[in-house]
Amino acid sequence: MRPLDPRLLRRARAARTYVVLTAVLGAAAAGLVVVQAFAIAHALGPVVTAASAGRTPALGPVWRWVAVLALVMALRAGVAWAQERFAQRAAPRVVGELREQVVAHAVALGPRAAGTGDPAAVATLATRGLDDLEPYLVRYLPQLLLTALVTPTLVLVVLGLDWVSALVLAATIPLVPFFMWLVGVMTAGTSERRLRAIERLGAQVLDLLAGLPTLRAFGREVGPGARVRALGEASRRAAMGTLRVAFLSGMVLELLTTLSVAIVAVGVGLRLVHGGMELVPAIAVLVLAPEVYLPLRRVGAEFHASTDGIAAAERAFAVLETPLPRSGRGAAPALDAGTLVLDRVTVRAGERGVEAPSDLSARIPLGSGRPGGGRVVALRGPSGAGKSTTALVLLGLLRPDDGRVLLEPADGTPLDLADVDPASWWVRVTWVPQRPSLPPGTLRDVVADGHAVPDDALAAAARTTGLDAVVGALPDGWDTRVGLGGVGLSVGQRQRVALTAALLAGDRPLVVLDEPTAHLDARGEQVVLDTVRAWRDAGRTVVVIAHRASLLSLADQVVDVVAREVAGAPA
Repeated sequence: MRPLDPRLLRRARAARTYVVLTAVLGAAAAGLVVVQAFAIAHALGPVVTAASAGRTPALGPVWRWVAVLALVMALRAGVAWAQERFAQRAAPRVVGELREQVVAHAVALGPRAAGTGDPAAVATLATRGLDDLEPYLVRYLPQLLLTALVTPTLVLVVLGLDWVSALVLAATIPLVPFFMWLVGVMTAGTSERRLRAIERLGAQVLDLLAGLPTLRAFGREVGPGARVRALGEASRRAAMGTLRVAFLSGMVLELLTTLSVAIVAVGVGLRLVHGGMELVPAIAVLVLAPEVYLPLRRVGAEFHASTDGIAAAERAFAVLETPLPRSGRGAAPALDAGTLVLDRVTVRAGERGVEAPSDLSARIPLGSGRPGGGRVVALRGPSGAGKSTTALVLLGLLRPDDGRVLLEPADGTPLDLADVDPASWWVRVTWVPQRPSLPPGTLRDVVADGHAVPDDALAAAARTTGLDAVVGALPDGWDTRVGLGGVGLSVGQRQRVALTAALLAGDRPLVVLDEPTAHLDARGEQVVLDTVRAWRDAGRTVVVIAHRASLLSLADQVVDVVAREVAGAPA
């Protein structure tokens, strides 16, 4: 990514407004710097000249220039304040726009987020990673624009005052970006390594938090601590590398600009001594020379902010530029007594060097919606065989690498699920994941999911899933507040809430359950079995990922899911 990448302006409307206003303020700052230099020169020049000749200077013009100088200084402070204030307000908006786009695009790409790496890394990028753009936008980008506007303007003004000083400035200014480029080459990859370390740390922590109940159940919750500490140490080393970049770039630029200003000052002083230059333009040149280099010096001082921000933006654009799978535009057909066909479905798990599932074929009759017309289909296979992946394929959240999923109506032409509008398919499917994610709100609102549900229907569904006992034990009953993700409820209670909500989700022909009994005791398992029977009795097809014999014994159809190693895959 370039220091100011056009992709940032295209994708973030707030960035365009921010750049335009920064450019306007930069032009105003350049004009004020020139006026300030001439005000100082005209205020000091007559005083110094009169003092050297033993005369009393005319104070009227001097005080007028002093007043101009005071006004200019106040205006420069106002411009600087406006720039900082607008930057602090615009940066969160830009980051928010990019974050929203990254999350939406990653969701559209599906659970595997093809081309973007581990989904946990995308989650880290969308949270912690994109925050690195704020210092880039607040500190680095304004100085970059000021360099592009103020520095050339001041060099042209100096050229009109003293061509020798302008020549020195023109010869030394290119050295600054050259050494910045040299520092960047020497420290290439530092910010990228830092962001990768943070993403790995975030992914590891997310995995540990998700699997903590299982780890605690087996007494292994302490073991992964060494891995987290190692990743934290890698993040610390990467952060120290970024600080070294900042100190090195700042030192190089300070040295260069100090020497350059000194060369200009020496040249001007020698010509003043020999009478080759007037005092007023000489003072103006001496005042303008440091201002020429000031934006460049600040760019160098904020160089580390640019590298972190550019690295984060590059990762965001990598996600946003990953092509979406071709999306169908047709609506899902009516599927009363239809069939869902898995035709040699294969999904490659590249990081594991296997296909899981591999060459899976099955015909799953869908429920008719009439009592007694339902069916229970169990997906059976060892861990890692691809059962959860198969569920994602059935839901249309993941497209198979080989094979296809067909929607075959009772009367009509089969339609590839890839050619179906996802929204029209999802309204026909009920999905209960292994770890339900519940929205915040009252228990009634969470279960009803925004629909008007009669009290008798709510009570009947709660009795089926055992949620009625949970509600009866809560002080506020159905009005009990539930936090985001089900905070305030146990794992079993969350499962009951999710099952109850699924029972009330309407007359959908397909229900998909991902290991619903994985974290439940015998009583909770019985609740799940009763709920599955209720769905089947109501005429719905239930596809369940099953490990326990109780679920397998309930199934009308068992589909064996197998994995296969990919030939030539890395170990």
